[in-house]
Amino acid sequence: MTDNQRILAALRDHQHEMVAHLIRIVEMESPTTAKPALDRLAAALADDACRLGADVSVLARQEAGDIVCARWGASPGGALLLCHMDTVWDLGTLAERPVRIEDGRLYGAGAFDMKGGIVIGLWAIWALRELACLPDRRITLLITSDEETGSHASRALIEAEALAHDVVFVLEPAQPPHGALKTWRKGVGDYRVTVTGRAAHAGAAHEEGVNAIEELAHQVIAIQALTDYAADTTVNVGVIAGGTRSNVVPEQAWAHVDVRVMNAAEEARINAALTQLQPKLPGTTIRVAGGLNRPPMVRTPAIVALFQRAAEVAAEMGFTVQESGTGGGSDGNFTAALGVPTLDGLGATGDGGHALHEHVIIASLPERAALLAGLLRGMAGA
Repeated sequence: MTDNQRILAALRDHQHEMVAHLIRIVEMESPTTAKPALDRLAAALADDACRLGADVSVLARQEAGDIVCARWGASPGGALLLCHMDTVWDLGTLAERPVRIEDGRLYGAGAFDMKGGIVIGLWAIWALRELACLPDRRITLLITSDEETGSHASRALIEAEALAHDVVFVLEPAQPPHGALKTWRKGVGDYRVTVTGRAAHAGAAHEEGVNAIEELAHQVIAIQALTDYAADTTVNVGVIAGGTRSNVVPEQAWAHVDVRVMNAAEEARINAALTQLQPKLPGTTIRVAGGLNRPPMVRTPAIVALFQRAAEVAAEMGFTVQESGTGGGSDGNFTAALGVPTLDGLGATGDGGHALHEHVIIASLPERAALLAGLLRGMAGA
């Protein structure tokens, strides 16, 4: 039996403890907007890492939850494990939908996205230590607190840590339905388009007004037309609002626009088109704010090589992994854009992220932890 096979066997023997660990941290609710709850979870996760022999720092953030940074080893380079502990679920969700286990699946708010990944990261370290396979080179586990709202309080730290390491393994959930690893992600942009017209009485002086909603309607059609499926670019006007009352010609209207692009060229095209929108109605003005908040994670040869290594490790352990990508963003977008080889989707297999049926396939917990441990042996130590 190889060392990687021994690691998988040890983790399967401790699957029950992994499930208990996941239930414990899922039941510590942690929406991005609830700093006290996030800080309590950060303290608990810091204790977990300390018990595994890590040098742990809890980094205070005023505008977001505290961040946990745990290190094993002190040599340069090594591997960065990237996680987030914040969820999209409000406090009180678990009172309405308690954690339950059914048909080999663990259902719970935040279990799939991405507390399962945190458990996988910690138990991968446990297995490496338990079997005396922990590599000499540094491993850093970074658990952030604001990924679901754009990572504004953590991006600078994420990028600095990535540049100080050789590779980044992102413990976001695997891609359904086959638990694929992610070798690319689209860049994500958010724009606000604001139109200003001229208010007037809709009955007594309609002709004196300039209707901002009418102008926005013209712009919505033009914005939607920027979508290019052949280039895998989508532009979506997702929210619009305007006006005050039906008897007033509206002076203002606005729209929120979501943008997803595969590469920098498409980013530049969309940004130029949105920032150069021209009014159709005389007397209106257009103001555009925003931009790309996560750069594309491009499928580079270095990233492909990481996936191929993961496939080899999985095959040695007796299972397979597939390769995929997604239009959704993660903190891996930041690290890959810096040129640091990044492999994403190493978290739990399951489905239902941000949805009522969110769940983790329990049998995936030891497999994914073993896969990560095998990668760490090869990428951070051998």
